[in-house]
Amino acid sequence: MPVRENRRRRTLCRAPEPVSTLEIMSKSAPLPSHFGGRRSWRRAAAAHQAGVRRHSQPVVNETSAGGIVIAVHDGHAYTAVIARRNRGGRLEWCLPKGHLEGTETAEEAAVREVAEETGITGRVLLHLATIDYWFSGTNHRVHKVVHHFLLEALSGYLTVENDPDHEAEKVEWVRLDRVSSRLAYPNERRIVSSARAILAGDA
Repeated sequence: MPVRENRRRRTLCRAPEPVSTLEIMSKSAPLPSHFGGRRSWRRAAAAHQAGVRRHSQPVVNETSAGGIVIAVHDGHAYTAVIARRNRGGRLEWCLPKGHLEGTETAEEAAVREVAEETGITGRVLLHLATIDYWFSGTNHRVHKVVHHFLLEALSGYLTVENDPDHEAEKVEWVRLDRVSSRLAYPNERRIVSSARAILAGDA
């Protein structure tokens, strides 16, 4: 009896036909699903280009100082806070602060800025925190450093009339244990928490 040879059929793998770039970009051959819709990758490309432009802009370094000026009344600590307009024109409550001028130190600038924006003359007790952040200007990027101090109120009365830049529109004494709900910026609320802990002897 003849023996049959077991021959397996060979399956030839044909190379994929080349696809032109025009075919890939045509409506009949849309981008793969993992690319997302046209809008999403266009947004991604635009965001990337904006990032490139932002990082190629010149950098301006700014240093400011200010802080929490404390006065005690009826057993409660109060601090003076101001209201000023943000870049969008909205009124926001914040701690008094401003740029260093000339050769003054951060402590000297803090005392001066608190006096100008609140009317209260204070004395620096200690350094609380330094905030470091970036933001974009019209045609440049700004690297800003703000030094915050704890100050003891010595004299004066609340007024914004001494602010040469006319940035502070309102000023109020607010109890230190309630001021966080008034402040617009999370980093300043954290600084208030640090000041409260120090004054309570918990830090």
